[in-house]
Amino acid sequence: MGISDRIEAFITELLKEDTGEWLELRRNELASVFGCVPSQINYVISTRFNPEHGYIVESRRGGGGYLRIKQIKQKNGLIMQTITIIGDSIDEKTAKAYLANLAKQNALEEKLTAVILSGISDNVLTIPQPEKDKLRANIFKSMLANASD
Repeated sequence: MGISDRIEAFITELLKEDTGEWLELRRNELASVFGCVPSQINYVISTRFNPEHGYIVESRRGGGGYLRIKQIKQKNGLIMQTITIIGDSIDEKTAKAYLANLAKQNALEEKLTAVILSGISDNVLTIPQPEKDKLRANIFKSMLANASD
C-alpha cells in the first residue's frame, strides 16, 4: 500500500469515527504523521476527497491552516449537488466518476445507473467536441433530476 493509499485510508477511518458535521485536520500535522510533505496531503485530498467522490473540502493555507472534510450522505442532496457541479460541460471520464459515486452512496439504483451510463457514453454521443461534452452535461443533469423525484 502506497503512502497516498495509507493517507486516504487514515482519513476515511477518521470520517467514519467522527460524529461532527465536518472533520478538521491540520495539513502539517498529518504530513508529519506520515513522514511526507504537506503537498502529498494536498494531492490525496484533491484526488480522493473531492465532489466527484462525494466530499466537500474547505481549506485554509498557512501556519494555522486546516482542512475540513465533509462526506455528503443525503440521497437527494447528493444528486442535486452533482447536478450543480456538472455545469455546462462534462467529459465521459468525469461523468462516469460522478455516476460511480452516486451508485456507491446508494443514491441511484444499479439499473438506473446502467441506463444513465448508456445515455452519456461517447459511443452514443457521436457529435464533435466541444458540443459532445455540452450535450452530455444536459442529458446527465436531466436524467439525474428525474431520478431524484
